[in-house]
Amino acid sequence: MQQPRLPATEPFTTATALGLGYDRKTLSRLVKQKVLRRPFTGVYVRSCLPDITELRVRAIRLVMASDMVLCDRTAAWVWGVDTFAYGELDGPMSLECYSPRFRRSSDRERVSGGSRDLAAEDWCTVDEVRVTTPLRTALDLGCNLTRRDALAAMDALARGHGFTAAELACALPRFRRRRGVLQARQLVPLVDPRAESPPESWMREVIDDNGLAMPEPQHWVLVAGIPTYRLDLAYVKARIAVEYDGEAFHSSLADTQRDEARRDWLRSHGWYVIVLTKESFTAEAIELWIGELRDELRVRTASHKRF
Repeated sequence: MQQPRLPATEPFTTATALGLGYDRKTLSRLVKQKVLRRPFTGVYVRSCLPDITELRVRAIRLVMASDMVLCDRTAAWVWGVDTFAYGELDGPMSLECYSPRFRRSSDRERVSGGSRDLAAEDWCTVDEVRVTTPLRTALDLGCNLTRRDALAAMDALARGHGFTAAELACALPRFRRRRGVLQARQLVPLVDPRAESPPESWMREVIDDNGLAMPEPQHWVLVAGIPTYRLDLAYVKARIAVEYDGEAFHSSLADTQRDEARRDWLRSHGWYVIVLTKESFTAEAIELWIGELRDELRVRTASHKRF
């Protein structure tokens, strides 16, 4: 008799596969061969299926108790913002689930959490799974992640889901005395949905952390009245640009030539351009480019005042 086929379009559990006559060794082999992927412990999905929010939620639903609420980094993942460290994606992720305060916590394998002060307005239902709202998720991550990663996550959630720093500030009083709330209070005024990548948020966090004025994200430079060059960060009056060159869009010969031509034009028209890369966030590198930025701001601000 031919063995039944594994589900082709839906996530399924180990128990389902065992019931169809597969054993754990075969499942491990299919994962190794990339026929299947395992988003969570005990859950599998065909590798050919797109990793979209709807499929993620259906996978979560198989292992998460119905009265729990998905929170923190896993909630952000559902909302399209990935805050997991690279190494954590090598294997099945843990689900960060919490129950409303005074209810039981989960004892399922690879489901971390406990109880939390979750009001009805703090979560919504996505395909039968309770998930903290993007705004609540942003505040939780503002408390829980490192300062730099927290701002990147908060910016991304604001960009993707349309809430503002003012709305975050209105929700902050409920977080009084919570661990990490001081950091969240410091970050909320910095949240800006115009940031288009984590490194752009990291640059702004470093600039703020060093006591410098905040630049304007995504500033367009006009050429003959036409928006032509968009700068990652700009001090418009001082005409200073701080740009990040990521490998994805700035590594080929064509990319390099385009960047050089663009920056040559900016410099010839009075702009001072500081270019950063992924190596620019070590303590030593930060000291160098922040010093350069501070010096240039001082010179150009003084010059601007004289005229």
